[in-house]
Amino acid sequence: MSSSTISIEVPNALNVAVSKDTITVDLSDGRTISVPIVWFPRLLDATEDERANWKLIGSGIGIHWEDIDEDISVEGLIAGNRSGESPKSFKKWLERRRGRSA
Repeated sequence: MSSSTISIEVPNALNVAVSKDTITVDLSDGRTISVPIVWFPRLLDATEDERANWKLIGSGIGIHWEDIDEDISVEGLIAGNRSGESPKSFKKWLERRRGRSA
């Protein structure tokens, strides 16, 4: 029995939009993908200005939000991966964030 390997090329992100409900990413292969923002608690907690302050990293293999220290890979979005941050880590981040704004 032989097996073959499928090679899948992951497209790059070209543009990103974040609404109160959805993260939408335009890809270099012509697709647009959307995922629920609740998958990424830091983005869910972010202000509209913080959500809009993103940059592409690695020529579009990922997206970075400096203000909230969030990184999301295109590959992960395509695979349907949610945030990998632990609840404990998110709670610490949220406490530091709330402490700054108090």
